[in-house]
Amino acid sequence: MSEINLKEAEPIHCQYTRTSPNCCTCLSSCRGIVAALVRRDLEKACGMENSMEEIVEKKTDVVVKGDAALKTQFLTTKDKFHEFVDSGWKGPKGHKTSDNDKPEEEKETSVEEPETKKFKVDPEERNKVGKPDGKRIRGQNKSRPHTKPNAFDEKRLCPSVIQDNKECTYGDKCIFLHDAAEYMGSKLADIGESCYLYDTFGKCAFGLSCRYAKAHTTPDFKTMENAELIKANEGRETVKNSLKKELQNQLRKRSVAFKKSEEYLKTLANNKDKTQQLGNAVVSADPAGEEQCVSTEAETQQASQDKQPPVKTIGPLTDEDVIKLRQCEKKQVDFQDKLYLAPLTTCGNLPFRRLCKRFGADITCGEMAMCTNLLQGQQSEWALLKRHESEDVFGVQVEGCFPDTMTRCAELINNNADVDFVDINSGCPIDLVYKKGGGCGLMTRNRKFEQIIKGMNHVLDVPLTVKIRTGVQEKCNIAHKLIPEMKKWDVSMITLHGRSREQRYTKLADWDYITACSKLASPVPLFGNGDILSYEDAMKAKETGVSGIMIARGALIKPWIFTEIKESRHWDISSNERLDVLRDFSNFGLEHWGSDTRGVEKTRTFMLEWLSFMCRYIPVGLLERVPQKINERPPFYMGRNYLESLMASQHAGDWIRISEMLLGPVPKNFIFLPKHKANAYK
Repeated sequence: MSEINLKEAEPIHCQYTRTSPNCCTCLSSCRGIVAALVRRDLEKACGMENSMEEIVEKKTDVVVKGDAALKTQFLTTKDKFHEFVDSGWKGPKGHKTSDNDKPEEEKETSVEEPETKKFKVDPEERNKVGKPDGKRIRGQNKSRPHTKPNAFDEKRLCPSVIQDNKECTYGDKCIFLHDAAEYMGSKLADIGESCYLYDTFGKCAFGLSCRYAKAHTTPDFKTMENAELIKANEGRETVKNSLKKELQNQLRKRSVAFKKSEEYLKTLANNKDKTQQLGNAVVSADPAGEEQCVSTEAETQQASQDKQPPVKTIGPLTDEDVIKLRQCEKKQVDFQDKLYLAPLTTCGNLPFRRLCKRFGADITCGEMAMCTNLLQGQQSEWALLKRHESEDVFGVQVEGCFPDTMTRCAELINNNADVDFVDINSGCPIDLVYKKGGGCGLMTRNRKFEQIIKGMNHVLDVPLTVKIRTGVQEKCNIAHKLIPEMKKWDVSMITLHGRSREQRYTKLADWDYITACSKLASPVPLFGNGDILSYEDAMKAKETGVSGIMIARGALIKPWIFTEIKESRHWDISSNERLDVLRDFSNFGLEHWGSDTRGVEKTRTFMLEWLSFMCRYIPVGLLERVPQKINERPPFYMGRNYLESLMASQHAGDWIRISEMLLGPVPKNFIFLPKHKANAYK
């Protein structure tokens, strides 16, 4: 810029001092003012450049916000990633596949990759960067197609033939095949040469229908047995809490007796009637009405004193007939400093829990079960209560919104299932449950909540635990008000998820609030839950003073997190080790759901549901900054080998490829759409 000569300036009056520029007092002030103006112009010029750089930086920040920090040599683009994965894929039999090799049904029903999550930006940045289009996609794929399990078998073998050629009770009316040779001719090809069930137990219960039948079938279509293994496993009960047919029939006919529940519900009804009577007496304005109210209270006290506990009139008299078990006399569970695998809908099935137990989980819990479905004897709901022999500390989680159904359900579980504790789900955020008053709805219905907890405690011989959230609305926490009340209601343990119902699984969990609530809950154990994906996260959580840690999505993304926490290290697990984990899951699934076509496809479906979470894992050796955070999504990257890259894919078609490596090719009419839209990616 050109220099300014103040002496050669025109003799005009200064606009700041309103005096002549030749004046001595004005001359010095003008020089300072003009210098300031020059400096301001220079700053403006430089500032425009800086502001342009800031805008560019902000644009870049919005694009990469939420991405995990990976080493630059592994980063790639979406097109290059999928080109590499597709070019390197070899089918289950070892030959490379192309788009032309795919069946027409698979091409039509292929699932496109989910879009990148649209992050919220500040209003100021929105004008500069551009407004994100439309609403953010969230929630579940509620209208996804459902395929019946028996749709993959056109011709099925009669169970009488599978079970050692027993006589068919249906005779000529039977719709299944009875000719073993005909069935074997039309049956789908075997998946492998060895059967996990036969190798483990010495006998495969699925016989000729097993997809690994060659391992235990003679040329004349007889099923072989290993006598030594059968003898070694004699009397072993690997899975407990199965629904017996007799109990199911009784539940359907509503002929099951709930003695303890009826006792408690009668006291509720009596208290309600007395409250109404007292209320009516107080409302009356005349003195006679007041006297009547006092006499009613006196009669109530006298009646309660005269009332004797119900006892048996026949048979020996025991303490339980007269005295109800106190809280301290119930079965106790040591919850202190334990790692708790959260009850996970769909993915928290028995085979997955077995894996987590092997990796070091201390406490496991079944998936959330609806109390009304359990009382109706639904087989699918009772399957959620099944317990494997390896689960040493196991509980079941129930959901309901009324004291009568929840109390009866608790008594039903207490009498017919082997569990160490029962958990009430009062943190479920889904609309189907919340609108009925269950899940998070219980947190705003204190009276019903109290009646449910006291009723379940009355009928249970095991501890009762409760899982809650911080509240319903995002900025209105109410858990700190509920926790002191739950202590009075004799809750044995509380689990607090550090998010509200409105937040669902967005934003970070509020561990400061969990810390404050853990102090309120003492001496009742309080477990913290939210955003734990590494042992460092777990160590920080333990510093808050919680009694233990519940892990949910972190276990789905990497089930070996329990090993990392107990050994205080980051495990750079290889892709082959991760494939072995999936292989163990497939074997456990075949044992649990069956090794026939129906069981294989059910195992595959649950594996795919799990892979929709597991693909978010980023190997430790690829990270620029360790550890990975649960709210950071992986960018497109090339793994250290092809399998590691394949496991990083967010495309459902690639998850199916991984399942084919373990469970053989999918049937022609197989369709899969993830249950969750995976909020981290959409």
